[in-house]
Amino acid sequence: MGNLTILKQPKLAVFCSAKCPTEIISQTRDLIEKLGDARLAVIGGFHSPVERECLNILLRGAQPIIVFPARSLVKLRIRREHKEPLEEGRLLYLSCFRSHRHRSDVEMAFRRNRFVAAIADNVLIVHAAPSSKTEQLCRDVFIWRKAVYTIDNEANENLVSLGAHLVTGDAVSKLLPG
Repeated sequence: MGNLTILKQPKLAVFCSAKCPTEIISQTRDLIEKLGDARLAVIGGFHSPVERECLNILLRGAQPIIVFPARSLVKLRIRREHKEPLEEGRLLYLSCFRSHRHRSDVEMAFRRNRFVAAIADNVLIVHAAPSSKTEQLCRDVFIWRKAVYTIDNEANENLVSLGAHLVTGDAVSKLLPG
């Protein structure tokens, strides 16, 4: 539902564990605000609190956004703040779930996240709690030989030890494909 041409643009997937250190949240806000100038499509489920905050920032910008709920799009209610970006052609809703899947669960969210990471050019994992499903997603993405980035913060040492590249608000260009 929305502008399918967004899929042709470079895509950055954004993920974050439900629990995230406050300092990383602040760093993430700065980074996401700077993404607006990059004209990079940002894709995600935007389910965790930090991911939702990222979506709110992105909706105020001009860059394309792909929202990928962990459920079918049938009977999906479009939020009021999504209607204008949808009409402007800079918002796309995608789903890989059948029409009878109206409620998400943990397994659907994990499958959705793997799908989002697979179609993205680069992956930003804002924070992954140790031994979390988000950290497992990071491990999977490395097997696919995709670039994974994380916020420069000691709380993300687990991701850096796996091979994630550090990114700061000043280095948005690292997140661009190519």
